[in-house]
Amino acid sequence: MPQDNILDVVYFLTEAVSRHASDLHLSVGAPPMARLHGSLIPLANFSLTAENCRDMILGILTETQRARFEEEWELDFALQIDNLGRFRGNAHYSRGAMEAAFRHIPNEIPDLSTLGHRPFIQNICNMEQGLVLVTGITGSGKSTTLAAMIQRISAQRSGVIITVEDPIEYLFQNQLSIVKQREIGTDTKNFPTALRHALRQDPDVLMISEMRDRETMQTAITAAETGHLVLATVHTIDAPKAIDRLVDAFPSDQQPQIIAQLANCLQAVVSQRLLPRADGQGRVLATEIMVCNNAIRSCLRDRRGEQMIGLMEISSKDGMHTIDESIVELLDKGLITREEAFINARDSARVQAKKKKGFF
Repeated sequence: MPQDNILDVVYFLTEAVSRHASDLHLSVGAPPMARLHGSLIPLANFSLTAENCRDMILGILTETQRARFEEEWELDFALQIDNLGRFRGNAHYSRGAMEAAFRHIPNEIPDLSTLGHRPFIQNICNMEQGLVLVTGITGSGKSTTLAAMIQRISAQRSGVIITVEDPIEYLFQNQLSIVKQREIGTDTKNFPTALRHALRQDPDVLMISEMRDRETMQTAITAAETGHLVLATVHTIDAPKAIDRLVDAFPSDQQPQIIAQLANCLQAVVSQRLLPRADGQGRVLATEIMVCNNAIRSCLRDRRGEQMIGLMEISSKDGMHTIDESIVELLDKGLITREEAFINARDSARVQAKKKKGFF
């Protein structure tokens, strides 16, 4: 184990990157662990002590970050290491000890097609206004999809793109558009404040790395209503539940207004998850796209979320598809196992029925 505390973190991050792992975890009582294709693997044959973790974590934080961590007991931050890459870090306490998790951010922003998205997602990038949500659980690739969408928009449209991130992950280069990246805690105090002021900065596109609270959601919806294209992530497992997540964040007396606003401004929801490949060589993307046509908007106004799934199934001409359709396609190509298909399907019986009919 290297003696220099700062190098300790660099050493383990280097090990994780060299193995093509996505995350590094520093936890007391366990070896440094890397997440490889969804599973954890040890990077050392010893367990970290509370002192090890504390020294390594504090060794990479700035004075300002240390002060925030001491005050809030939680800290999201970005870490740039020369000749290695960029990482999103989260420092936190567990049973009174400092621990941390790091996510590797590739230097190159991938193209949407290489991520495994269907071509229709490029049509979403061409939208001029309204709200677009990218949903999925933690580690499902939402940030990467959002970055790829911003990169495509910047390359094809002349305008101003303002991102509000916690922390900044991918770094964008100005293309046809100017991209202004603002980080919580460094460039602005919080999401709602940043968004309110962003509306006075002549934006064409707003990107919100995560909608966590009611005020952020309200400001984003208002921005989408006033002629801006707003892209944001929400932690939900599918497209209909993303709408429920936004509506249920508001008190019951405000929900009718929020529903009406969403019915007017919501343009599309992209839901995704990463599934283990059948050959064990990484993971593959399964997606769901819901486009807000008149039928979907009607369901939204009446809170008929269960009917949205059926509408997605019969609206392929509008660019829609369900997660089950994506899973069946992946299974048909031999990219995932039947077990993974049945575990991740919304309706495993439907996937089983397609199997019996010889679809795969």
